Amino acid sequence: MIKDISASAVIMGLLVAFAGFASSFAVVLQGLDAVGASKAQAASGLMVLAIAMGLCGLILSVASRIPVSIAWSTPGAALLVSTGAIEGGFSAAVGGFLVCSIALIVAGFWKPLARLIDLIPMSLANAMLAGILLGLCLAPFKAIAFDPILALPILLAWVLVGAWKKILAVPAALSAFFLVMFFGIELPENTWTTLTASAFPQVVWVEPLFTVAAVTNIALPLFIVTMASQNIPGIAVLKTNGYAVKTGAWFSITGLFSLASNPMGGHAVNLAAITAAMCAGEDAHPDKERRYWSAIVAGVGYILFGLAAGAITAFVSLAPAILIEAVAGLALIGAFSGAAQGAFQEVESREGAAVTFLLTASGISLFGISGAFWGLLAGGLVLSAKSVFKKSGP
Repeated sequence: MIKDISASAVIMGLLVAFAGFASSFAVVLQGLDAVGASKAQAASGLMVLAIAMGLCGLILSVASRIPVSIAWSTPGAALLVSTGAIEGGFSAAVGGFLVCSIALIVAGFWKPLARLIDLIPMSLANAMLAGILLGLCLAPFKAIAFDPILALPILLAWVLVGAWKKILAVPAALSAFFLVMFFGIELPENTWTTLTASAFPQVVWVEPLFTVAAVTNIALPLFIVTMASQNIPGIAVLKTNGYAVKTGAWFSITGLFSLASNPMGGHAVNLAAITAAMCAGEDAHPDKERRYWSAIVAGVGYILFGLAAGAITAFVSLAPAILIEAVAGLALIGAFSGAAQGAFQEVESREGAAVTFLLTASGISLFGISGAFWGLLAGGLVLSAKSVFKKSGP
């Protein structure tokens, strides 16, 4: 195993860890905050998620000798932002996380549940995801209206660096955010003391509360977006690069690591798609049998970032909320454009996809159930009605 390590794999693993954490931790913090987490609970959730995905990726990669890249559910965190607080507060949200994790575990070994996900048209799954992401993707431009001097450098860094190297666009925006924080915002005099005091992470245990709203508003849509936009594409990326994957077992293992993180504030971890392509590609190593080291190094990197979550959360909390949303929104523009393209690509399903997208993006809640659920249901009814009338003929 040691003989397989290479400089290219180590470098790629370090890049994956930095890009994977830096590009979306703001989304995770926004999501946890939106569903009622306190600052301490959000820091705890960020920490355990980073450690969980690091350990999970490291263990699976060592055991399988395949570059299995694990990530937190970024679309799931965006879902939490659009869902907002539910009755029962963060305890109910954690109850929803636990139900989702159990569903992920079951999906790995009970094939009918996995098949149910396959029955959801990809156009509708993509439309629901695009609707979830829309609000956050508007944040960078709302931030410019809020304060162009603070927001424009973040957007320009994302545009200019992204034009040169796409994978570094969000880390560049994040770097610009930190520079804006240091030079554009008057920080409290005790900032350094606060960061030092927060350097050692504190695990916060959250007593779960199980409610109908937690299942319909959080657990069900979180399960769907995690499977449809993370786990399934992650498997596809590995297959494309010539790896024999253990689909069911890996789904269940990510569900177990999610379950372990839930009571401490984490929402979900899953197979990665974008960083999986980095770890499994030729840039990690010309020999595909030696690329697994990139995922191992990335796993170690995620754990180290997780241990710094307290200080990161404390520093980020000093910024205006709209700037955090702007960085999160920039991190999700690529996912939004891909989801929107997938939603409206097929002519036959466009009306159903449009209904799903608009209803989800509206943010409405009916009978205590969020728009994401109703959007998927309404879009499915539109497609079913079209199919029935098409078969019946004129």
